[in-house]
Amino acid sequence: MNIGDKVRLLRAKEQGVVSRFLPGDMIEIEIEDGFRIPVMRSELVPVSPLEADRLLKTSTFAPQKTVEPKAPTILSNQGIYLAFMPVNDREYTLHLINNTDWDFAYVLGEESAGAGGGVQFRGLHSGLLKPKSQQKMNDLYLHAGFESWPTFVVQGLWFRAGKSALRQPLIKRFKARATTFFKNKTTVPVISLPGFLTQLDAESDQPQPSAPSSNRAAQPKPTIIHPEDLKAEMLKPKSDTDSVSIERPTSVVDLHIETLLPKGAGNRNPAELLKLQLDTFEKTLENAVASAMSDITFIHGVGSGSLRTELHKRLGQHPHVKFFEDAQKQKFGYGATKVTLK
Repeated sequence: MNIGDKVRLLRAKEQGVVSRFLPGDMIEIEIEDGFRIPVMRSELVPVSPLEADRLLKTSTFAPQKTVEPKAPTILSNQGIYLAFMPVNDREYTLHLINNTDWDFAYVLGEESAGAGGGVQFRGLHSGLLKPKSQQKMNDLYLHAGFESWPTFVVQGLWFRAGKSALRQPLIKRFKARATTFFKNKTTVPVISLPGFLTQLDAESDQPQPSAPSSNRAAQPKPTIIHPEDLKAEMLKPKSDTDSVSIERPTSVVDLHIETLLPKGAGNRNPAELLKLQLDTFEKTLENAVASAMSDITFIHGVGSGSLRTELHKRLGQHPHVKFFEDAQKQKFGYGATKVTLK
């Protein structure tokens, strides 16, 4: 046995290289990581070149990598619309739009007064709308007959592959009213053209119970308008006051605790306060996507940087975020982030 020979211990798993001979029949060996230990000569066994090569290969371990927890994906859970798109100055086409991240299996029909004062249902279309898609219906609706348009009924089920919370079916009725219909002219999501829009899932995902026939028959009729008035509204240029009747966020959202809790944080600990800020961020971003906003700015402050880091992590994994950047540096430094949506 010479200096430089590869050896292994009889009663242990270590192996190493002979570095020097010590008094008392002891040998110093160098094991992995450069440590040197004294061992009795009788406790060592020489390793053959073939065995040494195998031991070196099997004993080489890659350092363990730290895997950071993946931030949850932010889903767009709201954004089912009925849209009326002007074909010309006399006709509309009807579209059903799914601007969410869920598959939406639907049935679309019309309710109108039937013989004997009852309500008659007519099926128009059924199918499956994939996320960020729309379906155009075949019927045309004349502006001259606006006051006699039927009540539109949409029934739908939600689906998303994998694990997710069970969502209640959507059942929604919509009756066009002259007093509100023309206030909802805007750029229609998915289609990206101007039209008249109403959101069906803005309030909740709970199904609406069917009203008794007597109650539905007694519903007030919409205000009758003249075709000339409807034509003028259709041809009127879109103004800044036109908006979608949904909970549309402001372009700048302040996530400071003082803004979210004006009366003070009370006994809440930092973890609870951070969760409140993140929940507000996710809900606001979801509403911004559902209402087809082009961009939104979040004011998170500088502080320790934990909120900013978490927001950027989630924005980097969001499927509807085009890019994000530090915003309003002259006022907030690095305390605000501007998000541009797809």
